[in-house]
Amino acid sequence: MKKYALLCLFALATLQLYAPPNCEIYKTDKACYQSCQEAMMAIRYRQGSFQSQQHFDRSIELCPDFAYSYMEKAVPFLKRGAFIQWKKLIDKAVELDPKEYLGYRGWCRLQFLRDYEGAISDIERLKALVDYDIGFCQTGDYHLNIALALCYKELGQLDKARSLFEEYLQAEGAYVGLYDFYHLGVLEYETGNYQTAIEHLTRQIRENDYLGETYYFLALAHKALGNEQEYLSHLKTAKVYYETGKFRTDTYTETIDKIYLTDILEELERQARSH
Repeated sequence: MKKYALLCLFALATLQLYAPPNCEIYKTDKACYQSCQEAMMAIRYRQGSFQSQQHFDRSIELCPDFAYSYMEKAVPFLKRGAFIQWKKLIDKAVELDPKEYLGYRGWCRLQFLRDYEGAISDIERLKALVDYDIGFCQTGDYHLNIALALCYKELGQLDKARSLFEEYLQAEGAYVGLYDFYHLGVLEYETGNYQTAIEHLTRQIRENDYLGETYYFLALAHKALGNEQEYLSHLKTAKVYYETGKFRTDTYTETIDKIYLTDILEELERQARSH
């Protein structure tokens, strides 16, 4: 729990996505100053409400170059699955302020659309534009370099994904995320490197022992190596964790490398039938 709290604070420190702009810097431009004030009015209302969107519309009318209002106006469309409307608005925000919003758009392409090529393009473009740490994704769950690795993993380019995982995780001062070693462990399991998978999944448990999914893949890796006792023990632990709410969940999308209680129960049934 302490690690989770620290990661959240660290992510909030690196993300400026939801930070409202300082309207005072627009004082010399009356229209953009008023535009900023309209945006501040918009965020007082429930996100996506008529009143909120109306203020963002007014903000954009006053200052068509005010990127923040395009981004914020886009968010409710993303959450509702209205991706065409979202993309039109977020593309404009990126056009106006690419350093601020490329990482956000890239993450959303990964999380919501599974547009891995598009996400890679955005994150790589951001890396080329800035000379500082590109930071974490919108949710704070992953550094954007790990998000990049996940994209290549999902595209089946496992060697490239592994290289990106290791490059980030082995860098001096790298902040290990809540799920980084889980995904790296799954990658090694999928490529048949079962002992390495066990090492990474065990490291994941040390970093964040809150996922039934970790024990599920740990069980499968031991099964592949013929370690029957460890296989069954970890599989039972996965079941207990899942039944007590210790698993990944997301309000809007299915997380990468997601498994469900039915996967665990079916594996337990297979184990029982084999004996």
